[in-house]
Amino acid sequence: MSTGPGAESAPAPRPDHQRPDPAGSTGATPTGSTERPDRGRRGTFSSLHIRNYRLFWTAALVANIGVWMARITQDWLVLSLTGSSTAVGITTAMQFLPMLLFGLYGGVIADRFPKRTLLFLTQGAMGLGGLFLAVLTLSGHVQVWHVYATALFTGMVTVVDNPTRQSFVSEMVGPGQVRNAVSLNSANFQSARLVGPAVAGGLTAAVGPGWAFLANGLLFLAPIVGLALMRTAELHPTPRRPRGKGELREGLAYVSSRPELIWPIVLIGFIGTFGFNFPIWLSAYAHDVYDGGSGMYGLFNTLMAAGSLTGALLAARRSSTRLRMLVAAAVVFGVLQIVTAYSPTLWTFLLLLVPISMLGLTVNVTANSFVQLATDPEMRGRVMSLYMMVFVGGTPLGGPLFGWLTDAYGVRISFALGGLVCAVSALFVGLMLARAAGLRLQVDLRRGHQHVRFVPRRRELVAA
Repeated sequence: MSTGPGAESAPAPRPDHQRPDPAGSTGATPTGSTERPDRGRRGTFSSLHIRNYRLFWTAALVANIGVWMARITQDWLVLSLTGSSTAVGITTAMQFLPMLLFGLYGGVIADRFPKRTLLFLTQGAMGLGGLFLAVLTLSGHVQVWHVYATALFTGMVTVVDNPTRQSFVSEMVGPGQVRNAVSLNSANFQSARLVGPAVAGGLTAAVGPGWAFLANGLLFLAPIVGLALMRTAELHPTPRRPRGKGELREGLAYVSSRPELIWPIVLIGFIGTFGFNFPIWLSAYAHDVYDGGSGMYGLFNTLMAAGSLTGALLAARRSSTRLRMLVAAAVVFGVLQIVTAYSPTLWTFLLLLVPISMLGLTVNVTANSFVQLATDPEMRGRVMSLYMMVFVGGTPLGGPLFGWLTDAYGVRISFALGGLVCAVSALFVGLMLARAAGLRLQVDLRRGHQHVRFVPRRRELVAA
């Protein structure tokens, strides 16, 4: 098993034909690219030619529509019951707190047991959670603590579901199509986001929120049926690890010794904690700034879904994954949040939501696919659990914090501060990646020259 260069003594880069492969078969390097071409079919939808993945993708689309209906309705229900953005932040925190506390254990489970069997259990449990909240809401007995409890239950299930589902992608499509399949998964989620919020807003306004929760529970039948119809002989199962001591330490040591893994995970942690608090911000803009209702909140989410879907489809067309794109997208994502926070009109705000969501999706897909491709298969469950832990596990910290900031100082200040942290953290991670690769920033103001670029630290390597 290749461990790659250490963070303290990363070698200076060499020409591509001489560069060592610190990530095994993936071609990932600290300089930020996974350039090994994918095998088999090419194109935006190439992974969908694989039957098992096609079943998985189609069923997930159905379930994700219900997920988005429930998510939008949940946030609006809590805001209606309490009138507090802090309460919305607590709901989000309850859903993601288990990932922060137990996320790494989910990765150990994903590496130890058959992933398809685990998904049967987790998808069924998530459906039951939706049905439970539907019964309470339709009967008129729902209270805010019921929503908190359901969010916490969903979060506990997600601890196992997320790393299992993420690493199961490579078992369905094989290593040559991982990048494309990750992008199409994001396109799937964002396609459902186009439909779910609009339907949820209409149902909530017409007949109340309970029916959206009911749809969420019933639509989880789709992934269960899709998993049952798969041809197990066509899967690419990774070796399962026997029960043993030190599995968590082994996973953490594996990541910490590889700068091409640790720094993208650090960046995605900052983005997830400080930049992805949109349920708090968008509900506050709809409720307090623009005096809209659940329909306006649904419109905000639909526009963000349109931008995210566009970003996912563009990502699916790319044949390589570069960390320079990850860093650049994260910087611009943060800057656009600051600009949008002080939009003078509703129309300006609506217009800027689309590029913000495109860049946010680009950051997520680029980091996700890079980390998967740069990880040895037998470690993928634990590495992806760490990835998801820092990405969504920071929400229990960011959600209440930005909910309180929104209540105390206004949503504009809260939104802008989140963007500022994202931009600064992206610049810092970019510098750390360059340092790990033995590069330095060169500024050249002469006419006709590239003004800003990274060059090798050792002068003798410039010619090479």
